[in-house]
Amino acid sequence: MDNTILIIVAAVVGVAIGFVIAKMMEKGKAAKAISGAKKEAQDILKEANKEGESIKKDKIFQAKERFLELKAEHEKVIINKDKKIAEAEKRTRDKESQISNELARSKKLNDELQEKIKDINYKSEILDKKQSEVDKLHKSQVQQLEVISGLSAEDAKSQLLESLKETAKTDAMAYLQTTLEETKLTAQQEARKIVINTIQRIGTEEAVENCVSVFNLESDDVKGRIIGREGRNIRALESATGVEIIVDDTPEAIILSCFDSVRREVARLSLHRLVTDGRIHPARIEEIVKKTEKQINEEIVEIGKRTVIDLGIHGLHPELIKAVGRMKYRSSYGQNLLQHSREVAKLCGVMAAELGLNPKIAKRAGLLHDIGKVPNTEVEVETPHAILGMQWAQKYGENKEVCNAIGAHHDEIEMNTLVSPIVQVCDAISGARPGARRQVLDSYIQRLKDLEDIAFGFHGVQKAYAIQAGRELRVIVESEKVSDDKAAELSFEISQKIQTDMTYPGQVKVTVIRETRSINVAK
Repeated sequence: MDNTILIIVAAVVGVAIGFVIAKMMEKGKAAKAISGAKKEAQDILKEANKEGESIKKDKIFQAKERFLELKAEHEKVIINKDKKIAEAEKRTRDKESQISNELARSKKLNDELQEKIKDINYKSEILDKKQSEVDKLHKSQVQQLEVISGLSAEDAKSQLLESLKETAKTDAMAYLQTTLEETKLTAQQEARKIVINTIQRIGTEEAVENCVSVFNLESDDVKGRIIGREGRNIRALESATGVEIIVDDTPEAIILSCFDSVRREVARLSLHRLVTDGRIHPARIEEIVKKTEKQINEEIVEIGKRTVIDLGIHGLHPELIKAVGRMKYRSSYGQNLLQHSREVAKLCGVMAAELGLNPKIAKRAGLLHDIGKVPNTEVEVETPHAILGMQWAQKYGENKEVCNAIGAHHDEIEMNTLVSPIVQVCDAISGARPGARRQVLDSYIQRLKDLEDIAFGFHGVQKAYAIQAGRELRVIVESEKVSDDKAAELSFEISQKIQTDMTYPGQVKVTVIRETRSINVAK
């Protein structure tokens, strides 16, 4: 047991000695490591100090360079500002010098103006004195002239004015006549060329329309069925169509009379259907008339569409197309209105093209110029057809040129465009050509008589003759009462009177004839 204890003690002592020796060895290693670390730290500090000094020197150098750059820029800005200030001062000095020069010049001009005003005032005083002397001298001369002539100044003045008026009037008429002749010489040839070329390029028909239509029958037996018991069928037909039906002794024919061509056509077609069907009684008549009216209205629209397509007119309002179609069943002085309007449209297109204007607008205005002749209501009948047509065109959005041409083609309103006189001229060409229209004999004779009466209304007219179907008026004057100059004036006044007081197609030529005869008798 003692050995065991000794062993244990020896072991503990050995462990303690080993531990002390290990600690001493570790302490030696730590001292070496600390000394190495200190040396390494000193080396690092030296390197860091060297790098810091180098960086410091670089930053100081860069700061100096930046300072020099900023200083140079600042000096440059200051130099520029000094230069601008110097230039501004120079301009100010120049303006001051200029202003001083202007003031000196203005002062000089003011002095000169004052001198001139004084001179003008002096001359004005002299003129006033001389004017008073001239007035006194004039009064004395007028008094002397009144004494010599035996007339007062007012009487002499009135006589002189009357003489001057007559002379001026005669000279004016002579100048007017000369100017008109010169204008005709320069313009008539070209105008005639355009009009003749336009007329030659249009083919037309003569007037054949009237207010009566004849309905042919296969036999006279049908007349009794058309008349009906106690005339009820014919009364129903007249009431439904508004057409007067004349059944007389004319063999195999019934006459339909009405101023409205549409009604006559409705009555003719209705009669044809009734006679073909064989059932003729009031109820059947009303049914057939309604169907026929519907058919005619459809035909009117179709005719209007076909007309505008043939003429190359686009964008026309449907109501205006209907009005164009209705013109087929209207006539003016026996001339079919649709045929007349188509003719005027073609004439306008050709003439506008010859004059360098828009032919499409001219055609449009020519076709629509007489749409006012197919009114829809009784109230519209009272409005002149040119004004009514213009109102319709405006209502349905037509061009202003077209509206003005429609309203002005009979001079109801003022012409504002070049298309308007073209439509007026082409309307006159279409209406005044031979065979275009038929006139009642009484109205024709009355128009000739009115022409001659207008001529007889002027002083000095001895005889007057309307010739060439009223297109020329020849006036023979008394040579003792009418001079040559007065004859030219009389011709102009008669033409103006005819133009103002009468309505006629085309134009009327007025020729004044003055004949001087010297008669002596030898015995």
